[in-house]
Amino acid sequence: MHMARSTRSPKLETRTARLKLAIRKKPYSVPIAPSVILLYRRNHGAGTWAVRLTDGKDRIHRIAAADDYADADDRDILDYWQAQRVARSKAKEHEGDAEPVTVEKALDAYKDDLETRKGDINNVARAKVHLSADLLARTVASLTAAEMKRWRDKLAKSLAPATVNRTATCLKAAFNLAADHDDRIARRPWETGLQAIRGAEQSRNVILPDARICEIVKEAYQPNMRLAELLQGDARAKAEKEARRWGEAFGLLVEVLAVTGARVSQVARIEVQDAQRNGTEPRLMMPSSKKGKGVKQVLRRPVPISADLARRLRAAAEDRPANAQLLAKPGGDPWSKSDHSRPFARVIERLQERARQEARERGADVEAIEKAGADLEEATIYALRHSSIVRQLLAGVPIRVVAAGHDTSVAMIEKNYSRFISDHADAMTRRAMLDVSEDKPAGANVTAIRAAASVA
Repeated sequence: MHMARSTRSPKLETRTARLKLAIRKKPYSVPIAPSVILLYRRNHGAGTWAVRLTDGKDRIHRIAAADDYADADDRDILDYWQAQRVARSKAKEHEGDAEPVTVEKALDAYKDDLETRKGDINNVARAKVHLSADLLARTVASLTAAEMKRWRDKLAKSLAPATVNRTATCLKAAFNLAADHDDRIARRPWETGLQAIRGAEQSRNVILPDARICEIVKEAYQPNMRLAELLQGDARAKAEKEARRWGEAFGLLVEVLAVTGARVSQVARIEVQDAQRNGTEPRLMMPSSKKGKGVKQVLRRPVPISADLARRLRAAAEDRPANAQLLAKPGGDPWSKSDHSRPFARVIERLQERARQEARERGADVEAIEKAGADLEEATIYALRHSSIVRQLLAGVPIRVVAAGHDTSVAMIEKNYSRFISDHADAMTRRAMLDVSEDKPAGANVTAIRAAASVA
């Protein structure tokens, strides 16, 4: 059915006009579209809005209170124009035979679409966890821009702006997919309400020096014996054995991440056959990520690794099939975010406490002790990736090669690591710089150019 954008009604448009109407049980009405009638009931207190749908079976749906005595909030209290918009949304929900699409169903359909396109289905789970049961049960067609904005702003109080934007992007993608297959759904509510928070993509990458990275890798291999220390006898021995198994598995994961600079999602999909000896130059065939739009073809690019790491990976592979996962938890399950984030945080905490203890033993003052290990304060496991990218940039590796090796683009590296690119460019430029000074150090590889003698 075709619906007009808005319908005028002088007796209902303003609160002043409505309050002049007689109080009665029978609502005042105004047709706003074929088979759609907006109803207003004048009460002793604030009036109420409802919509009557007359296409086939006659149905009345209450909408909200009118803004007779309080300002409209586009949710519980509506003015005439807001009530008219919600009434049309209700009509769209009941138009045709198809069942209205709820938010939950839209997300489930989007998950199926991601699986078909070989995308990251975890995006759906990350969005769902921030939606209430009431919101999941709502129909997509009934959502308003105001409530979408309220949801986004509430999320921003507890999450980083970039995280809010990523979550909102997933939600918008699910709603857009639903709208693509249902003409009753208008896109404006989430296009307006879920606009990206500006400035959220400012880089906050933590870059650590190589010495720190080595400390982290070494510490990651250490077993967490806290539980075992609380037990006795056989139970303690069993707990210690399990802790060592976890330490070996987690340490190997962290070392591979530190050496390759890959994402956890990529490393988790490495297969036994991806570890190639290749003579004296071992490497890993690293799977590409599932980031980006469209159907993703999972490619594998060679990433060099050390001979020592290659030996540990061969030991971890044992006699498993070629297509088995190379890196996994002791039970054989793949690593997920919840599996690596907490153990890595404990590694950082232990290193910080060790740094503070060393400062105490040196007799440092209170301020120095508190600052010990401060460089690790915001470090997550992705600091290994950021540090790998910067390490290669500062070593003079061309940006395009760095981008290919880390499964990203030159544009993203320029955006997120511009300061280090400047340092890299400065160092390269200085090596090719012309030096005309006469007191150049002996053995320099640039010949000084002396000023030409003037001709008499």
